[in-house]
Amino acid sequence: MSLRTFAEVCYRISSISSTNEKVKILADYLKALDDRSLKIASTFLSGRIFPRGSALDLNLGYNNLWTIIVAISNRSKDELRDAYIRYGDLGRVAEIAVNDLKIKPLINVELDLNHVYNSFKKIAKAKGHGSMEEKRKILEGLIINCSPLEARYLIKIILNELRIGLTEGLLEKSIAEAFNERVDDVRRGVLLSGDIGNVALSAKYSRLDNIRMRVLEPVSFMLADTIDAIDINDEMIVEYKYDGIRAQLHKSDKVKIFSRRLEDITSSFPELVDEALSYNHQFILDGEIIAYSNKPLPFNELQRRLRKKNVSNSIPIKYIVYDILYLDGSMLIDKSLVDRKKILESLGLHFTYAPYIITNSKDEILRKFEESKRLGHEGLMLKEPNSLYQVGKRGKHWLKFKHRLDTLDVVIVAAEYGHGKRATLLSDYTFAVKDDGLKVIGKAYSGLRDDEIKEMTKRLKELMIRDEGYRIIVKPEIVLEVAFDEITVSNRYDSNFALRFPRIKRIRYDKSIDDIDSLDKVKALYNSKR
Repeated sequence: MSLRTFAEVCYRISSISSTNEKVKILADYLKALDDRSLKIASTFLSGRIFPRGSALDLNLGYNNLWTIIVAISNRSKDELRDAYIRYGDLGRVAEIAVNDLKIKPLINVELDLNHVYNSFKKIAKAKGHGSMEEKRKILEGLIINCSPLEARYLIKIILNELRIGLTEGLLEKSIAEAFNERVDDVRRGVLLSGDIGNVALSAKYSRLDNIRMRVLEPVSFMLADTIDAIDINDEMIVEYKYDGIRAQLHKSDKVKIFSRRLEDITSSFPELVDEALSYNHQFILDGEIIAYSNKPLPFNELQRRLRKKNVSNSIPIKYIVYDILYLDGSMLIDKSLVDRKKILESLGLHFTYAPYIITNSKDEILRKFEESKRLGHEGLMLKEPNSLYQVGKRGKHWLKFKHRLDTLDVVIVAAEYGHGKRATLLSDYTFAVKDDGLKVIGKAYSGLRDDEIKEMTKRLKELMIRDEGYRIIVKPEIVLEVAFDEITVSNRYDSNFALRFPRIKRIRYDKSIDDIDSLDKVKALYNSKR
């Protein structure tokens, strides 16, 4: 099936508000697809290029795409920049660029979904010296063979920003309607397998009952809501909240480890593989990998481990297990947490079991919180004892209670336009601390009200030094107080540090660039946490 038809369906869906009509259009489209196209289209429509758990990643950001779009078009950079400001959508910019191509295809070909998907795989697999040029050539070849509408949705697929008013729930409903299946069965299939393309194909052939949790295939994690204060009446399971990598460990005849983003991180932790292989059972465990040497070590130590090719002499780690989803052919997610913990503990694994208490005493929980901080952990997890493992869900069954946040005073040095309703507003801010000059330490886009963002946009445009299209460089005058969870070592910025989960606490109109924090303070905070 052609990319043109896919793009036309996306355009039709984006043009109507009725959810029932969206579902009907999409269901009719899905029914007409061959098996291969059905898997690809369903994955694209879910906001992904590759199925969850795939190790493939295009590694193409806005700047790469912007450079290609400008290069292939007769439209000036200023025209394309104005289009981006108007729409806040790089896909629309690509549509305009392709409408007036500078580079013409040697042979006009109609792009089908399979060709597009295979091209994406080639881009993702391009590695090493010259790989970015190879990626550029493949993508340029795709774009110049697109019609304007195809170019719009090709770019939106790449950026995972389809934005056609189609939620995951509506996609699941469309699959159910297309193949006369119950939407609850489709939804459970998606949660258990993580591959909506495979679920769509299973629905087509009435095989949804065959979708089971399978060892070595990642499952969506159960998530927790954040709370700022303890306000509970019922008994809760209380555990430490660990500052590490959420890790799902699968063991059958071999072992795989998946991160919270369902990325395969097995190669980074060979000692866990060796330990898991020593057991006769098949299982799927849920837990946290932390850097540990007599005490918990900073998270960035663990990040460095993930980037190393040779980890044999790397930082020591510990796998702390607190849940089990599957054991020897049986799914356990419909059992209560208390029962799952009993099953887990009965296995006698040599991984570290997460210690816990069951209580409804606020004083006892707060004492546990202080104990957690004293031991070097992040805070607490509070979990309902009877909670089922609701894969892919975030809710009040599990809660996290963390440290108070640190803050830094920083100055804005660059700003990017937002998306959707913020398309005309500068809402993403790159900020710096002082050193020998200014050193960038992060980027934040959350924390300000809409009226503050409008005022900020006006002020930043007045301070603009250079216009880069989707981003402007500004005179460093506006000071922000930024909260964050942690400082990590990073080569992403020239400060060699980065803030983990930064968010804007407030604009400091009362401060000037002379009042911002220094890189020395950043280093001191980093070292104090160590």
